[in-house]
Amino acid sequence: MIMTAGRGGTRAGGRRRRLHGAGGGEDGGMADRLKNATSPYLLQHADNPVDWWQWSPEAFAAARERDVPVMLSVGYSACHWCHVMAHESFEDPQTAALLNDNLVPIKVDREERPDVDAVYMTATQAMTGQGGWPMTVFMTPDGAPFYCGTYFPPAQFQHLVLAITEAWRKDRAGVDGQASRIAAALAEQAGPWQRGDETADLADISREAVINLARSYDAQRGGFGGAPKFPPSMVCEFLLRQSERPGAPGGERALEMAAGTMVAMARGGMYDQLGGGFARYSVDAAWVVPHFEKMLYDNALLARAYAHWWRRTADPLAARVARETCAWMIRELRTSEGGLASALDADSDGEEGLFYTWTPVELREVLGPDDAGYAAEVFGVTQDGTFEYGRSVLQRRSDPADEERLGRVSAALLAARDKRVRPGRDDKVVTAWNGLAIAALAECGLLLREPGFVTAALEAADLLATVHLADGRLARTSRAGEAGPGAGVLEDYACLADGLLALSGVTGQGRWLTLAGDLLETALTRFGDGNGGFYDTADDGERLLYRPADPADGPSPSGTFAAAGALLSYSALTGSSRHRQAAVAALDVLGPIAARFPRAAGAGLAVAEAVFAGPAEIAVVGAATDPRTAALHRAAMLMAPPGAVLALGAGGASAAPGGEAAGAVPLLEGRHPVDGSPAVYVCRNFTCRTPLTDPMELPDALRYPAVTWAGEDFGTASPGQDV
Repeated sequence: MIMTAGRGGTRAGGRRRRLHGAGGGEDGGMADRLKNATSPYLLQHADNPVDWWQWSPEAFAAARERDVPVMLSVGYSACHWCHVMAHESFEDPQTAALLNDNLVPIKVDREERPDVDAVYMTATQAMTGQGGWPMTVFMTPDGAPFYCGTYFPPAQFQHLVLAITEAWRKDRAGVDGQASRIAAALAEQAGPWQRGDETADLADISREAVINLARSYDAQRGGFGGAPKFPPSMVCEFLLRQSERPGAPGGERALEMAAGTMVAMARGGMYDQLGGGFARYSVDAAWVVPHFEKMLYDNALLARAYAHWWRRTADPLAARVARETCAWMIRELRTSEGGLASALDADSDGEEGLFYTWTPVELREVLGPDDAGYAAEVFGVTQDGTFEYGRSVLQRRSDPADEERLGRVSAALLAARDKRVRPGRDDKVVTAWNGLAIAALAECGLLLREPGFVTAALEAADLLATVHLADGRLARTSRAGEAGPGAGVLEDYACLADGLLALSGVTGQGRWLTLAGDLLETALTRFGDGNGGFYDTADDGERLLYRPADPADGPSPSGTFAAAGALLSYSALTGSSRHRQAAVAALDVLGPIAARFPRAAGAGLAVAEAVFAGPAEIAVVGAATDPRTAALHRAAMLMAPPGAVLALGAGGASAAPGGEAAGAVPLLEGRHPVDGSPAVYVCRNFTCRTPLTDPMELPDALRYPAVTWAGEDFGTASPGQDV
């Protein structure tokens, strides 16, 4: 009907500097509507001259009353191109007047309302062949889209608004007809994905996935496909698990692809070589220049994957990156309430990447000539630069021999960098992403002997249990201790349940298992499709054009695959065949997705590997104050096969370390110390082998290949105190 769509917020090239200025009009625009928003992204727009509305029935009622179209603008606070469009268009009084006079503008934080984002992103991708943020959708007052795009330069955007207005007034039948056709097409696509053949062998699906992934693997630079390269967190987790399975075809190739990718990411510019933590993605194929925003979900997933890589291979790089990434999450994202904030912005002081990049002159100013030359060589800082304006993104392609000098130089650069204008922080707490972080922090805390990580996981879990959960239902977000308006979606229930199950195994606190079971019950009853699959929204949630149901992974695990993993773990800890059957049924969509888009099936494939492994059920029983209990506990986590579950307690009817009776975790029932010594029970389907008291007997009992940890000191710490 009218013009072409704009550019997406995830485009790899053609970088644009963020413009200076706070913007805003004298009338305050949507300040009255957004001043109390719980989304930092919406608050960023509170002073725009645009008369923004929040997503609400009142906004659409206003459009019907005025008989004007709705413009939906969707983004998130760390999105660079969202900032660009805001500065160019939404802070411009002339553009704002066009919007205010001719339509009802609605601003949505995609992280707060993933359901709204999913529905209209489907429309945008269908109409334009691409997606990204900011997403710009023009729709009728009934919510039916008739024109979609992403980023628009200011002149083109003004022209588009005028064209939309003219079409609405002069060709209303054409606009309504197009909207009806699009809405009908979306409704036709609604509903769960095609399920695979129920007789399909998960082993065959896994084997074919490795073959298909190998076809797109970049053997020279790591990762899959070309630029831009996103961190394939769930794919790496699957490949690590597949490489451990006895007799799995292609196991060596799987480990090679996982390790090659993880080394390349950790050595390149996408990893913050001074402060830890990963940026959102690499704009080039060699992992040199990142898109600088840092997301909680990426770092939570990667920290856990690097810890598992270390567990598999004992590679010191893996342990360092896992430890540094967890420390970064706590240092940079932890909120005063104990949760973990969503993201750090890509921009600081008006420019993307300015906080993280360096020039040779800046190195000399901080370090002096000798150490500056050393730092330039170690971190790849050149006169021409690897980024814009002669600036270089720090890389660390190898580890220098002089660790003391490297540490001293890195500390000096980090201290100097901390004096720069820092990137903005989106401090809302997202339930699902905190669930991912809880799992990562708990497991890394135990594996790497970092008790502070476990404490942070516990505090995040406490916040979610008290602020996000009310009457058995989850809120999607909170900010400053106040729950946001969005209802929890499937991934919130599933990822939080998974995190709580991991936390229960690390701390021995059975209350987290109980809460995880409650969350999974809601997932089954409110989100199930009646055929073994899941919708992404609850059956009593807000009605949109259609009910989203996408089991394919995005940058984080799909709700369906996360639910499958949590259900499988819960069944292993409780002996519930109902939950195991639900987990396996949820994987029925895995075959079609893995066959067409193996990179969008990593989480489901990882769950499949857990199914192959049993999963192993490991119960550690012993007095909380006995250092031998701690040694067995850490050894069990260190040597655990893919998807294994862990239970910790005093055994029998005695109190567990968390204060609950052992019965709070069914796997502990009937398990006792051996002749007064702490013991570990390795079970499958609640049938256990002879209990062990020596950590080095575990590999034979677990029957999965693992690195030889004969020289490992399993420590003398008490569980939950000094893991």
